[in-house]
Amino acid sequence: MTTHPPTRRTTYREVLAERRFRLLFLTRAVAITADSLRISAFSVLVFSTTGSPLLSAVSFGAGFLPQMFGTVLLGSLADRLPPRALISGGYLLESAAALALALLPLSVAADLALVALVALVTPVFHGASGRLVARWLTGDAYVLGRSLNSMASSVAQLAGLALGGAAVAALGTRQALAVGAALHLSAAVAARLGLPRLKADGEPSGSVAKAGLRGTAALLGARDPRRLLLAQWLPGAAAAGAEALIVAYAGQHHFAPGSYALLMACVPAGMLAGALVVGRLLRPCVRERLVAPLAAVTGLPLLAFAAGPGVGTSAVLLFCAGTGFAYALGLQRAFVDCVPAALQGQAFGLLHSGTMTLQGVGPACFGLLAAAAGTGTAMAAAGAATLLTAWWIAGWHTAAPA
Repeated sequence: MTTHPPTRRTTYREVLAERRFRLLFLTRAVAITADSLRISAFSVLVFSTTGSPLLSAVSFGAGFLPQMFGTVLLGSLADRLPPRALISGGYLLESAAALALALLPLSVAADLALVALVALVTPVFHGASGRLVARWLTGDAYVLGRSLNSMASSVAQLAGLALGGAAVAALGTRQALAVGAALHLSAAVAARLGLPRLKADGEPSGSVAKAGLRGTAALLGARDPRRLLLAQWLPGAAAAGAEALIVAYAGQHHFAPGSYALLMACVPAGMLAGALVVGRLLRPCVRERLVAPLAAVTGLPLLAFAAGPGVGTSAVLLFCAGTGFAYALGLQRAFVDCVPAALQGQAFGLLHSGTMTLQGVGPACFGLLAAAAGTGTAMAAAGAATLLTAWWIAGWHTAAPA
């Protein structure tokens, strides 16, 4: 983490002018929309079939928790196989899985196993995509490319949830899953036809599982990669714990019906605004100096939920908390610089799967606290946990001089 940041700000237009990145960006946005649609429709399908809130919740998280295991066991494939085949094949696998959920008369247990199996290999596709972005975009262009992906992810998740609700209402759950399959198929075809044919960078011989374990151990055993991974994982895990309590908080405070939807939209809206302002208006060296303060912004507004704010104040607080997620832009250059080239694909897969896994663990932890102490107190505790993480980051993170 000693390299100097670029002094010139890159523009989003310059990043999107890179045709190969633009294709990755658009196909990933379509795939995230399809993922969100599948998650919502599948949860409705499981609940309507079983009447079990527990199984419905399990179906929601079945696509997240197995990803860490997939990274550890299979993550080396992101560096050992051609990226175009991995990315297009991954979207095709997602499409086939959604189509199987839509058409095959499987038991709920089999459906959950299918979703978990696909989640197991998902980090491989994410790792290959991240490796290509790091290859095609360098310096500040890479940071803004990650910013664009973050903004697109927020928009696509909201679009997928909205499309999923509309499709379930108009067509039914299984037909909605078929719509998601079609979206994933379109992303697969576009990636296969549009991405260049590239060779793998890694050594294809040897045990995949052993290579994955060695790579994970190397990344987590080295101080700089470990710190940068944890710095990108932990604030999001605590914030996800607070987000997961929004519906319960709105219910306990007797907010108007539908208010929870407004509150849930405030965090991704804040994330969009923060990424746009920090990514576009601040110089690279300033972004890197603001990592710890922005991480603190993610948690500070959540402390106010201990006082039980109303709808309007809660919306403002959640929006402000969302803007703080732009702190991660100041870590992107350092993360790429400290990861060995031979492990880049696995490193990006580990970053993604760790984020997904801990965002599943965070709600469980703070949900237990809410059951004992109330939702407002638990949301404030999530904010305090984020502030502790920001304090930890400030203790070791030093931006390179401009």
